[in-house]
Amino acid sequence: MPIGSHQSAAAGTDVWLTPPALLAALGGAESFDLDPCAPLDRPWDMARQHYTIADNGLARPWHGRVWLNPPYSNNVIGRWMGRMAEHAHGIALIFARTETQVFHEFVWRAADALLFMEGRLHFHNAAGTRAKANAGAPSVFCAYGADDADRLAASGIPGAFVPLRLRSLIFGFASVGSWVDEVLKVMQRAGAAVRLDDLYRALAENPKSERNPNWKAKVRQTLQRGPFEPLGEGVWQVAEGRLL
Repeated sequence: MPIGSHQSAAAGTDVWLTPPALLAALGGAESFDLDPCAPLDRPWDMARQHYTIADNGLARPWHGRVWLNPPYSNNVIGRWMGRMAEHAHGIALIFARTETQVFHEFVWRAADALLFMEGRLHFHNAAGTRAKANAGAPSVFCAYGADDADRLAASGIPGAFVPLRLRSLIFGFASVGSWVDEVLKVMQRAGAAVRLDDLYRALAENPKSERNPNWKAKVRQTLQRGPFEPLGEGVWQVAEGRLL
């Protein structure tokens, strides 16, 4: 199977490309430094730099923010997702085979957040034409790193957002996650909807706030674009159906 492609259960070719609108929602091709398994011929870029089958992306160094839409066949996807988990910076798009060993080892245990897409995705062929049939299985975005978890939460892509790093709360670790994670922690402690002023007070000494002089604007953006909804003037809660 060619690098930069994957199988679709509903189509007769192996080469399928990520719709450009999805890349745009995640920051655009210019926001990704590397696509390590890009097709040789492509109608649009996925990142600033591309490795193709001629480069052997698994054998070359990865750098910066990575976009990964790997080959989906069982004999190779584990190698790509293992490398992504090791690199820990970027976003991968794969089928939501949540029960598989690959998903357990390199997604559940390694990613910072997931976005399970609503409906089934229509990929594009090598000429850039949208496939008539859907992909044949549900898709999920896997974010590695707190910044990419934030981008995923704010993408506006329809689906259910799952912040995996919140599991640290269960075991009592005081780790700092994405902005969505930090807002959810405050709401979890409150046990109810939270006023914006109370969010500001709770997050004022958070390490993420201390590093960002515009942190209050970031909190508002997280509420508006993340899995949250307003209850009234200045009062917010987790949006029903947006968070698993």
